[in-house]
Amino acid sequence: MSHIYRQAKYPNHPLMEKHAEERKIENNPFPESIARKEAPKIPDIPEHEVVRHFNRLSQMNFGIDNGLYPLGSCTMKYNPKYTEDLAASEEVNDIHPYMHEDFIKGTLQIMYELQEMLAEIGGMHSVTLQPAAGAQGELTGLMIIDEYHKKNGESHRNEVILPDTAHGTNPATVSMLGYKLVEIPSKDGCVDLEALEEAANENTAGFMLTNPNTLGLFEEGVIEIAEIIHDVGGLLYYDGANLNAIMGKTKPGKMNFDIMHFNLHKTFSTPHGGGGPGAGPVGVTEELSSYLPVPIVKKEEEKYCLDYDLENTIGRVKGFYGNWSVLLKAYSYIIREGCDGLTDISERAVLNSNYLKARLEGTLDLPYRSLRKHEFVMSGNPLNEKGLKTVDLAKRLLDYGFHAPTVYFPLIVDEALMIEPTETERKETLDDFAEIIEEIMSEDPKMVKGAPYNTAVGRVDETKAARKPIISFRMKEER
Repeated sequence: MSHIYRQAKYPNHPLMEKHAEERKIENNPFPESIARKEAPKIPDIPEHEVVRHFNRLSQMNFGIDNGLYPLGSCTMKYNPKYTEDLAASEEVNDIHPYMHEDFIKGTLQIMYELQEMLAEIGGMHSVTLQPAAGAQGELTGLMIIDEYHKKNGESHRNEVILPDTAHGTNPATVSMLGYKLVEIPSKDGCVDLEALEEAANENTAGFMLTNPNTLGLFEEGVIEIAEIIHDVGGLLYYDGANLNAIMGKTKPGKMNFDIMHFNLHKTFSTPHGGGGPGAGPVGVTEELSSYLPVPIVKKEEEKYCLDYDLENTIGRVKGFYGNWSVLLKAYSYIIREGCDGLTDISERAVLNSNYLKARLEGTLDLPYRSLRKHEFVMSGNPLNEKGLKTVDLAKRLLDYGFHAPTVYFPLIVDEALMIEPTETERKETLDDFAEIIEEIMSEDPKMVKGAPYNTAVGRVDETKAARKPIISFRMKEER
């Protein structure tokens, strides 16, 4: 433990006075050339005004603690507070990422056990906890695919196939790795097997698939999909965004996927959004285990240590060993729920989804077959008769205290609303949500068109907000 840490914790300790004396420096240690010429433009206001300001800002935002957050594809489920308390404890926060592994055996044990539990849940052989989010998990997975083909003398494999229902991060990741993106169409909402057969060839590096897909439909032809890809020498990648629908029922490994990522912030109820923190562990089959990033945690007899000796490793993809506090929250969530609890979570997520879908049928259009998994996509086309669009419904929902679902995705559904209630919501909340949508559909179109009215900010120009964002008071003043 460094004397700097001790000083922060024990400021009046005699040793601190000694170290303070040793660290005395001249009054002006900085060269004149880099000295500030003017005082910094920092507001001179009392502490309570600062507290009020940030407290007021927090009340202007919307989060899962405020109400239903049915954001399809992103699984915005409630984060239990016992995991937050655990991660905020002194025992957890006093661990420094650069501490020698001999002093963090308990931490390594938790990480090792989390690796093993995720491998079991996903039907994978080995897991890395390093990636900081699902998108970085995708990047890690494609890096492994790339390295695997190169090691096998097949550098010519330069294509990755995606269905048109793929998550937006999938094509972005494909492009980042320099692969050629090959998109195939859906048939009845699922992968068109004939189109996949036609697209798969000796240049195919892999196929990325979410199952259930973004429509909430289970890809029943997944075994045939795996055979098509494997027959041409490619690898099958599982996007774990929708794992919350199948835990305890099936596993990506049973569907013959070679690589997958887990979204701990989606499936295992750690914080989500705001740019982090996140975690996107990656699992692989035994054949690909030596390609994982290093280090991974291993167990030797009854001791835990970091293993850097993987023959074909792609190297490190994240500083330290991953986002430790997020990993701990997911670990405690899995331990508390257990196998039966995780199965129950998926069952309730699917039940809630299908119940809410049934409530909304007749109010909105439902494309494709009826039975869904954890989420469903409806079309706001009935709004067109009133001169309205899906975005108008989404904005009006805010006035009633509900966050809007995902809108206009996936693109294969016209005026799409992608709704995922998750397992944590009660029937009464789902009924309220359905009734509010029914009420909005009967309102004066002019009223709906002008929404929202009860939020801190009214309707914004979303195109301008994306292209010319104002993210500080100074930027606002300059405009």
